[in-house]
Amino acid sequence: MEDKLINELRAAYDAQLRGVTPPGGSARIERDGPLTRVVGWHRGFVTGPRDLGVYGAELDALIARQRDYFAARGEAVEWKTRGHDLPADLTDRLAAAGFVAEDSETVLVGRSTDLAADPVLPDGVTLRRVTAVSDLRRIAAMESTVWGEDWGWLADDLAARIENAPQNIVVLVAEARAEVVCAAWLVFKDGIDFGGLWGGSTLKEWRGQGIYRAMVAHRAQLATARGVPYLYVDASSDSAPILNRLGLHALTTTTPYVWSP
Repeated sequence: MEDKLINELRAAYDAQLRGVTPPGGSARIERDGPLTRVVGWHRGFVTGPRDLGVYGAELDALIARQRDYFAARGEAVEWKTRGHDLPADLTDRLAAAGFVAEDSETVLVGRSTDLAADPVLPDGVTLRRVTAVSDLRRIAAMESTVWGEDWGWLADDLAARIENAPQNIVVLVAEARAEVVCAAWLVFKDGIDFGGLWGGSTLKEWRGQGIYRAMVAHRAQLATARGVPYLYVDASSDSAPILNRLGLHALTTTTPYVWSP
């Protein structure tokens, strides 16, 4: 029964979640054969169907076109791969073209109704929805601290998403003593059965207190209220065990392959 459910969820994931939502702002979506690429984000982004349907020299040429397109713009580009993609030698050919694998994550999916619950937060921590650019900048600063690199681009990215489709994104912060200690967002796509769980980063000193779990529970409430049956997340090795215990199922892995000028 579990294998049947996983196969059904993976098929729905492949059918519904291989494209990208128009990001708003100055970013735009383009097509190149089977690929979808985003131009104008903090770096280029490329994704495609499970089976690209091109092989050998034709696949090499497709990969080279993406690399050369962004090279001409002086920008890095991420090619998002999944562990069950075809052709099977896609990642080998990406590596041969100069793309470098970053950390792999696990794609997990769960039923919104199974995950929904009133958020339980530690004393002194509050949860609220934000839209103001000042709050989005506070989120970017917190993410920069968590990841040890500049995430300043995130504020503009979230602001563009909110401006472009405010009904399809909910940005949340958990705060303590006026400090953002955790942030997460929920992204919907019109006509899609999945809501995306993104963010979920927590300052080191606030981990292990149930804040991340509370963020998941509240976003599941919102998805349930909207009638969206499933939630999905690309989870790090730290988050995946927590999400698995909460009732999400591992479908596949995802690995970004990045070329940088």
